[in-house]
Amino acid sequence: MGNACAKGKPVAHVSSSNFSGSKKPASKPKQYSNSSEQRSAPTTSELNVPKSISSNLKSFSLNDLKEATKNFRRENLIGEGGFGRVFKGWIDENTYGPTKPGTGIVVAIKNLKPESFQGHKEWLQEVNYLGMLQHENLVKLIGYCLEGKNRLLVYEFMQKGSLENHLFRKGVQPMAWVTRVNIAIGVARGLTFLHSLDQNVIFRDLKASNILLDSDFNAKLSDFGLARDGPTGDNTHVSTRVIGTQGYAAPEYVATGHLTPRSDVYSFGVVLLELLTGRRAVEDDGPGFSEETLVDWAKPFLNDNRRVLRIMDTRLGGQYSKKGAQAAAALALQCLNTDPKFRPPMVEVLAALEALNSSNSFTRTPKHESHSTKISGGPSQK
Repeated sequence: MGNACAKGKPVAHVSSSNFSGSKKPASKPKQYSNSSEQRSAPTTSELNVPKSISSNLKSFSLNDLKEATKNFRRENLIGEGGFGRVFKGWIDENTYGPTKPGTGIVVAIKNLKPESFQGHKEWLQEVNYLGMLQHENLVKLIGYCLEGKNRLLVYEFMQKGSLENHLFRKGVQPMAWVTRVNIAIGVARGLTFLHSLDQNVIFRDLKASNILLDSDFNAKLSDFGLARDGPTGDNTHVSTRVIGTQGYAAPEYVATGHLTPRSDVYSFGVVLLELLTGRRAVEDDGPGFSEETLVDWAKPFLNDNRRVLRIMDTRLGGQYSKKGAQAAAALALQCLNTDPKFRPPMVEVLAALEALNSSNSFTRTPKHESHSTKISGGPSQK
């Protein structure tokens, strides 16, 4: 398993879960994938959507979705990736029948490439998990289409797009400190919900592009194509091929393929670092490319209350709570422990974030606490 994540050019796995009005940036972090595992065509049983799951969702016809998107017209294209394309569409709020643009409710319709066998498996994972699971911090799956070789998914439309766009895309208004704190809490609530289920679920691919934001910047987890049921009984982990995104994946998972809920905790620590620093988990391939990750760069600063302020996103303009930043950095350091046994479970991470937020330690920004210290070097800063 460890060889699957060796440096080089692994097989790409790119999601297209940007259910918003803005397309993803062109550059993508490298994806982990075990190329030794052969991709095979889906079996007959894999093509069937379990009735117990699909009954919770609307079964759309292909003609319905063509009408909702005006035959997948290009101006309605809002995202594109390895899975396929995502289009904006309009449906009736009550009947879910297709309506004219500007009427009814807006939805995001993800269209699987017919030749994508791996995409089909991820499509089925989405239907299975989001057909059963409902939570305010999970993107709502409204329905699906399974017609011939056509496989589509219909989601609620997320007006503000992905966290990735707001943190790293040029020309986007920088997010305020309070907004970033609330996003971290929303993500923590979503993961805590998944990990607290009787059959816990490991999200496995938490990253900025899989965190979508509604009109009020409430965070919701999207793209359950790589999610897995967690260990049960006396099992300490589930063994799986290594797949995910470089810079976000927990080191023990990359090395062994052993997956646990604490793998998600590590990924959350990376996202928290991105919110603090405004820097990507990994540098883009380009001039001056370095394989140093955000975690490697930031860790030496995280346990020093004075030095940690040097890594804060300069686009915040110093408008953040010093104590809040220090507390968030300390929490990120715990989540990023190389030994998963010493990472706090997500329920404790959430409790810590909410306690700090309710005490105003995160959000209060007295003038004498306002900081804006620049630092050079490190992973890419957009």
